[in-house]
Amino acid sequence: MAPEVAAAPKPAPPKLNPVRVPIPEEPADDRVADFREVLHGYSRDDAVLEAKRCIQCRRPWCVEACPITQDAREYIRLIAAEDFDGAARVTLRDDPLATSLCKVCYHYCEDACVVKKKGVPIAIRELKRAALDYGRSDLVYVASRPKGQRVAVVGAGPAGLEVAWELGVRGYSVTVFEQEERFGGLMQTIPAYRMTDTDVETDRARFRDLDITWRRGVRVGVDLPVERLLGEDGYQAVFLGIGTPAHRALSIDGEALPGVLPALDFLKRVNRGEPVPVGREVVVVGGGDVAMDAVRTARRRSRGGSVTLVYRRGREEMPADPEEVHGAESEGIRFLFQRAPLRLLGTGHVEGVVVQRMELGPPDAGGRRRPVPVPGSEETIPCDTLIVAVGQRADLSGFADELDLRITPQGWPEGKGPGFETSVPGVFAAGGRSVVYAMGSASEAAEAIDRFLAVRRGEATGPRPDPFGGPGTFARPAGYTTPIRIPPP
Repeated sequence: MAPEVAAAPKPAPPKLNPVRVPIPEEPADDRVADFREVLHGYSRDDAVLEAKRCIQCRRPWCVEACPITQDAREYIRLIAAEDFDGAARVTLRDDPLATSLCKVCYHYCEDACVVKKKGVPIAIRELKRAALDYGRSDLVYVASRPKGQRVAVVGAGPAGLEVAWELGVRGYSVTVFEQEERFGGLMQTIPAYRMTDTDVETDRARFRDLDITWRRGVRVGVDLPVERLLGEDGYQAVFLGIGTPAHRALSIDGEALPGVLPALDFLKRVNRGEPVPVGREVVVVGGGDVAMDAVRTARRRSRGGSVTLVYRRGREEMPADPEEVHGAESEGIRFLFQRAPLRLLGTGHVEGVVVQRMELGPPDAGGRRRPVPVPGSEETIPCDTLIVAVGQRADLSGFADELDLRITPQGWPEGKGPGFETSVPGVFAAGGRSVVYAMGSASEAAEAIDRFLAVRRGEATGPRPDPFGGPGTFARPAGYTTPIRIPPP
């Protein structure tokens, strides 16, 4: 009788290290003097050290939480093995806007990281940046077999760029129409201390061998009707990535006074280097991400002036990213919670804002507690500049009612049908409030467009091909089960 062979011992699970390698950060007192970058990238050695904290979960929670299904687990594994070229390739394989996203993504992956239960989650976004900093990131995307079909993409924001990439690597001929002179959509409003236009152009340069034509200064719907695109211009499908370029007003007395600025316009003009007069007492109204960008930009432009944020709910209800809130607090921004503006004061120029204290009452239709005014609680806050950042909306001028677009609570338009198809066959519309959420919904729309056009060709469709021309196709990593739908901000 053969002797029994002892079973091989199971490998011990990796030891969890709860302490994150610190991310280099510019001191607050220094950075408010200009628009220098606030967060710096890891050194090569620190990136490897941080990547080794990852316990490589069998179920990739970080990937499931990512709207674009970025295989973060894999690029982290490669960085830990000091294979930065491989990590860069994995990153760019899944993410065509990686240079931008590694600086501005709200890292929903980190919220889902298992390490967070015992300490600080893996710095997944910063490791993506390290992959591009130290690996070969000058890769160029390759188109698969030409499909012989043309697609029009309206809007060169993150949604439009994602669709152009998805369809370009599948072999479609794509034309991107952008009404602005610069590409990036609302990424143009992100301050330079977070990312720059150069980051967007670095990403777009990887598209150069795809069959994509770029047309600036064309406003589809006004200069060029959608019906013409599908008709005499010969496009077989249209994607609308309209976004929310128009600001919402306060609709209170005095809003037309000089010195009252819409946040989106303010941020865009500052990024373009245009002179934007900012006083010494600045008030920003709002509590979202645009409001955070506005207060931090105003702090830099006011040259040591006072900047106050007024928000009608409490800190816990703020939709802004906590990282940006912390950054604003570090830079000396004053926060006034549970205040709502009633009217603006001034003769020939804004001089102050009258606010009323609010209490949080029962939840509204969206589940958030509704602000309720407190009688007799009015107070005046002096200001010589007031920036309005209370939300954005889409501009649907020239778009036919027949599209039957759904306007989301956050303001962007999308198709109501499967894959975000509108009521007009061949026209799709999607977006999102954050860059990565817009890309995620656009990726779903691109897959639907591919299916729609494949039916017209009489062919079957499949997963996205390898964007670098390799033999593989897109596949979710081993262990992936169900997407984690973390609500967008």
